[in-house]
Amino acid sequence: MTENREINTASLLERRKRTLGSHTPLFYDTPLQLVSGEGVWLRAIDGSSYLDAYNNVPHVGHAHPAIADAVSQQMRKLALNTRYLNNRVVDYSEALLDTFGPTLNRVSFGNSGSEANELAIRMARFQSGNTGLIMSDYSYHGTTITLAQATTGLQTSEPMGENVGLIRIPDATGLDEAATAKLLESALAEVDTVIASLQSSGFGVAAVLFDPLFSTEGLVKVPAGYVEGLVQRVHAAGGLYIADEVQSGFGRIGRLMWGHELFDATPDIVTMGKPMGNGHPLGATVMGAQLLEDFGSENMFFNTFAGNPVSSAAGHAVLNVMADEGLMPRAAANGALLKRELSRELTGNPRIDEVRGDGLFAGMRFTDPLSGAADPATAKRVVEDMYRDGVLISRVGRNDEVLKIRPPLAFEESDAELLVNKLSRIIGEL
Repeated sequence: MTENREINTASLLERRKRTLGSHTPLFYDTPLQLVSGEGVWLRAIDGSSYLDAYNNVPHVGHAHPAIADAVSQQMRKLALNTRYLNNRVVDYSEALLDTFGPTLNRVSFGNSGSEANELAIRMARFQSGNTGLIMSDYSYHGTTITLAQATTGLQTSEPMGENVGLIRIPDATGLDEAATAKLLESALAEVDTVIASLQSSGFGVAAVLFDPLFSTEGLVKVPAGYVEGLVQRVHAAGGLYIADEVQSGFGRIGRLMWGHELFDATPDIVTMGKPMGNGHPLGATVMGAQLLEDFGSENMFFNTFAGNPVSSAAGHAVLNVMADEGLMPRAAANGALLKRELSRELTGNPRIDEVRGDGLFAGMRFTDPLSGAADPATAKRVVEDMYRDGVLISRVGRNDEVLKIRPPLAFEESDAELLVNKLSRIIGEL
């Protein structure tokens, strides 16, 4: 069986390179060929099982029958573009908007988080009359040209846009009260400098765009008051606050539906993608009524497939499963257990600063015990060792030195215990 797997995988890898190109990324030194999944478990071509502690696309679990049935039944009934009246998209829109506060009461659908962020930026530019964007200096928000010219968290050939102002998201991990206060002051001063630069260059400020969990940055711990101060300054400059909830939203935090609820700053626009359809391509941009009315009065905007009946069936089924199976309370409980047990097992390890994250999104940063510098090599080794031991995780952070643990919300207490035991043993053997 192993020999057949190696032959099949080698052949598939070669065919992949001939069709998708040699630079299309793959996880792991030895690529993993998956054939099926159920809940939080995946099965490879050789029959091996893997605990999925990484993927947020199957938000309520791999191959969930309720999602598959909803999509299949609607596909057999009607699959068409959005310029016909159909109750599916309206029913889903109402259910989705019910998860937001009263000022976020309109939605425009897309097919991905990239599309959602592109539309959000377009709306912000229209509303503000400005073109300047404020972005984290280590972030990723999509694949469009606009977003590629504002991407700092992965390699792109496009030069940074002249209208993009970059800020360093402050990390207060391990700092005492005095040091945190000093960090907050300097970080907000940097925001003031970036805003002034965009204004003096004639771009002004259209929006600030960030992920409320700052996941690409490495799940950094921002000082209290930073997000509120940042948003206040952007609003004063005439710009909008866009919260990218692709990774932080849809109940991942457990005690909250959306990551932006962690802060006392309501977004003008919220974007989302991957988890919405549990594998069906779906994205959305949520905003206030006036913003959409103003934009729509001067822009005929529609998307052939976004919000079609099949996509709406998938998205609505995800919300129903989350409620029926109590996935948010489960995420809160198992996320707390995961963080508590990881902290108990790993506190005092000279290679790790602390366990970070919120809800079912955890991480830990590896540093060199002698120099204190980021240690991506150890993080990579741990990810590879966990893969060989049947658990899938990944890495994030400015130097890829932070473990990324972000399982589907169907994660159980026993899954968390299994992950902790294996991770503790592997780190203990370093």
